[in-house]
Amino acid sequence: MPGAKHLSLIGVPTDIGASCLGASMGPQALRVAGLRQALERMGFSVSDCGDLNGPPNPQTPAANGYRHLAEVVAWNQLVHDAVYRELSAQRLPVVLGGDHSIGVGSISAVARHCHEAGRRLRVLWLDAHADFNTAALTPSGNLHGMPVACLVGAGPEALLNLGGPVPALRAEEISHIGVRSVDPGEKQLVHDAGIEVFDMRYIDEVGMKAAMQAALRDVREGVHLHVSFDVDFLDPDIAPGVATTVRGGPSYREAQLCMEMVADTGCLASLDIVELNPALDVRNGTAQLAVDLVESLFGKSTLMRRR
Repeated sequence: MPGAKHLSLIGVPTDIGASCLGASMGPQALRVAGLRQALERMGFSVSDCGDLNGPPNPQTPAANGYRHLAEVVAWNQLVHDAVYRELSAQRLPVVLGGDHSIGVGSISAVARHCHEAGRRLRVLWLDAHADFNTAALTPSGNLHGMPVACLVGAGPEALLNLGGPVPALRAEEISHIGVRSVDPGEKQLVHDAGIEVFDMRYIDEVGMKAAMQAALRDVREGVHLHVSFDVDFLDPDIAPGVATTVRGGPSYREAQLCMEMVADTGCLASLDIVELNPALDVRNGTAQLAVDLVESLFGKSTLMRRR
């Protein structure tokens, strides 16, 4: 799969797992910003599979610790099936979200594909948040704050059994990059799980280059690298179009370096782009920035010196 020239865009227009409406418009904003055309200019064959069609957002309060659980499960099953189908056909899926709860379905499908193919999986979770909340920790019950917990087996049964191995991920298969907003109880759960975190304090101290070198140290030929890119990973000064902004994120150049170093591995084999909220954006600028960074993920480089 690394090096695949056939990309499939999969729209997931839902904000079912979030507290704020608007992420459901993210897929179309990315299309308007020219994502397909940008990737085609880079030489990829790009198929737009259109949007998945799941249940509407009922906007009801949490029940038994989870908000919209049945609807979130339905959307994630759709995402799992769509991503697994594209991977099975040797196409690289690019999931256009949508809130980050859909990462459960996307990565469950990737894990299933890797398990069946006998390939090693690594996940980079680019996010301002750890997304390791549980029903016991969060009064909101919003599932976009729980996908990493679900993927490593700490979530509702219905989200753990979308397909493939359970749990979908082992702690050593995922690394967080750019985290800077974590609840105290959530922080303890992340530590207990043994997940590697390169938070913004770490990046401030050693720089993005050293952080990415550490995160990618075991990514080499034959590894399936999945990037789950939450747009709130970026500093809100450059990316205001998200509902969960946290100041102090990566700058434009730090984000570019992060993406280019991922591209340098040659192992990128699946991608989520989530939490883009056009209702909070300014002239679709955050979507355009996301497209720019995705180009870098797929190999567009600012590098002038010889490699």
